[in-house]
Amino acid sequence: MTQRTAATRYARALLDVAIRERADLSQVELDLAGFSALLDAEPVLSKALLNPVVPAGRKRATIEAIVARVSMTQVVSKLLVLLADRDRFVLLKDILDIFSNRLMEHRNVVRAHVTSASLMPAEQVTSIEKSLALATGRAVVLSATVDPSIIGGLVARVGSTVFDGSITNQLQRLKQRLQESI
Repeated sequence: MTQRTAATRYARALLDVAIRERADLSQVELDLAGFSALLDAEPVLSKALLNPVVPAGRKRATIEAIVARVSMTQVVSKLLVLLADRDRFVLLKDILDIFSNRLMEHRNVVRAHVTSASLMPAEQVTSIEKSLALATGRAVVLSATVDPSIIGGLVARVGSTVFDGSITNQLQRLKQRLQESI
């Protein structure tokens, strides 16, 4: 089993248990992200939890001590203890990533990214967000970047679908049609 597959199983189980126990899903995500940030900030702790030579019992005792001192949802606390018991902390970042994506799916939210040639006013970003929500039938969390190389227009990416209305793309298609007609 690959690490990504194992992380997917843990993330799916975490979401299922959190929903069943009526836990605050946003807080579950924050707690998981917070612990991941703690591992990034504390290299000694990270090395101890990720090192296969350290016995699982010591890892569990360390996690239990941390959980006792930090306010954390019970679901995340149990997951961290389980990861310590099974020596699977290497999966934590993938679990967080997959959990966040599954939580967005559960909430019927999709991420979108829009690239424009120049900075867009806030009302235009809001309008694009509403249009994409209408097109996808889901709530949209939109991020925007500027790339002058597209000359004008927009490139919108929703999941794996790309809507390319850039002038650069239109010029490339026009060039291709002209070359095909020769």
